[in-house]
Formats: sequence, C-alpha cells, structure tokens
Amino acid sequence: MFNLFKSNPTKKLRKQLAKLQADAMFASRNGDIRKSSEISAEADKIWQEIQRIEGETKS
Repeated sequence: MFNLFKSNPTKKLRKQLAKLQADAMFASRNGDIRKSSEISAEADKIWQEIQRIEGETKS
C-alpha cells in the first residue's frame, strides 16, 4: 500500500538512456561514427545499471 508513493528508481536512468540513444543516432546520421560509438558505450553502461537495479528489486 505504501509503495504507491515510492518513486521509481530507474525512471531518471531511463530518461538519460533515451536521450543518449537519440544523441548517438543523430551523431551517426551526421557521419560522426566515433562520437556515436562513444555515446552508445555510455548508454550501454546506463542500461546495465538499470538491469542491475531492476534485478535487485524483483528479488
């Protein structure tokens, strides 16, 4: 019952992930493959963190 007011711990990370994925796409479209891969690597780290947090909350 009290979980109703508890904030989602991954909400902020998912927002960051979506922004990074969009930035990587735009960098790729502009021909900057190096920047695109750097941004994608950062997005992958955030995705792994989301998966870790969600795994802890389900256990």
